[in-house]
Amino acid sequence: MSTAAANERLVKRFEKWDTDGNGVLDAADFQSEARRIAQNLGKDADAPEVQELQAAFTGLYEYLAEKAGVEAGGAISRQQFLDATGDMLFKEGEASFNRALSPIVKALIRLCDEDHDGQIDAREFQGWLSGVGVPLSEAGLAFQKVDKNGDGRLSEDELLEVVRDFHFGRLEVELLG
Repeated sequence: MSTAAANERLVKRFEKWDTDGNGVLDAADFQSEARRIAQNLGKDADAPEVQELQAAFTGLYEYLAEKAGVEAGGAISRQQFLDATGDMLFKEGEASFNRALSPIVKALIRLCDEDHDGQIDAREFQGWLSGVGVPLSEAGLAFQKVDKNGDGRLSEDELLEVVRDFHFGRLEVELLG
């Protein structure tokens, strides 16, 4: 994938996470995104798994702010976001990406894992997509693309790989909306 195409995906991510539309990302935007996902899933804001998602999004904001050179509690500009995430994707690689996004993937699994087996099946995957705002019409085909080993279940590692592969341009399945 070209850097230009990756930047397009990152711009889309920035715009989605800029929940108040003010052209910068701050901690409130990340918290708003976590609340939106929980609401889409019909989860109570006080539920432990929702609190875990809130903490994961706060952690991601703090990680990106630090990489962007923004003081704690400050705003991340679009260019700072693109630079920080671009470095994470193309210079630092998968370990850095995993460190930043793994807590969010774990929290989303806990939110969607109705049978509490630590994995996501096809029905739970529909909930995941609904939560992050991806059209449910894409769920069946997306699950088939994501379930690479064909066992009908998605582990944390498989889901994190898909999120990473989307951002690296190796897969067209978007799991963060």
